[in-house]
Amino acid sequence: MGTRWRVLVAAPRGSDVAGAERAIVTRLAGLVAEMSHWDDGSLLSRFNRAPPGEWIALPPDFATVIARALTIAEASGGAFDPAIGRLVDLWGFGPPGPRAPPDEAAIAAARAGSGWRRLAWEGATRRLRQPGGLALDLSGIAKGYAVDAVADLLGAHGLRHALVEIGGELAGRGIRPDGEPWWVDLENPPGMALPPLRIALHGLAVATSGSYVRGDHNIDPRTGRPPANGVIAASVIAEAAIDADAWASAFAVLGEAAALALAERHGIAARVVLDGGAERLSPALLAMLED
Repeated sequence: MGTRWRVLVAAPRGSDVAGAERAIVTRLAGLVAEMSHWDDGSLLSRFNRAPPGEWIALPPDFATVIARALTIAEASGGAFDPAIGRLVDLWGFGPPGPRAPPDEAAIAAARAGSGWRRLAWEGATRRLRQPGGLALDLSGIAKGYAVDAVADLLGAHGLRHALVEIGGELAGRGIRPDGEPWWVDLENPPGMALPPLRIALHGLAVATSGSYVRGDHNIDPRTGRPPANGVIAASVIAEAAIDADAWASAFAVLGEAAALALAERHGIAARVVLDGGAERLSPALLAMLED
């Protein structure tokens, strides 16, 4: 996934922590082998190269991510889209690496071959159809799913009290050894004097999408371009990291007004940080802070 993972765990005496660590490494390697767009041999890469009309049977993890990705794509009006790999590469944000900004014709061609609506998905049989020339890119949701998967794995090993992080997406289960929840401060973009916002990740997850670390690497699937909406960062708190990850990606693309309206409609706890240093909190997040 091109990033690091970290786990803090409150392990009961006698726990096989080394065995759990080996299991984590194996679990993550399996997810990368399925869903990495950086690994040319992954199942995702093979799907992207498949001929038009071919149906690909997906393993359970991949199928879970695709099903959730398509649900959020529809709910967000396409602001989140798992099928814009061609556009991501075109703008130099994918495996081919940096490149000059594309012209209008190249953007139009990439958009014509992209989009979640071109996919055909059979949930009952876990089959996904390659319509021809479409490239999946699950970088806006797969890290979140991996966080959930590692947290579940730790629970299966009897390690029910842990904080899991993969590339800045986090999930907390149980409590710390001192009886406190796993406290996480939402990061403020450099130079912005925003009040601290501390979240208790007790059975919750948080994800942030923004432009202040790696530049404006998001793509608005609806225009085929990086968004110019004044949003520097969007953070989402949810029960599952897969949802927090995908919704944060969508809100970073939508802009302040549309993101907050959608968050209110779906009861999502979200923070949007704007260029200039202002922040906006959704009603669901304000309610959490008041409890």
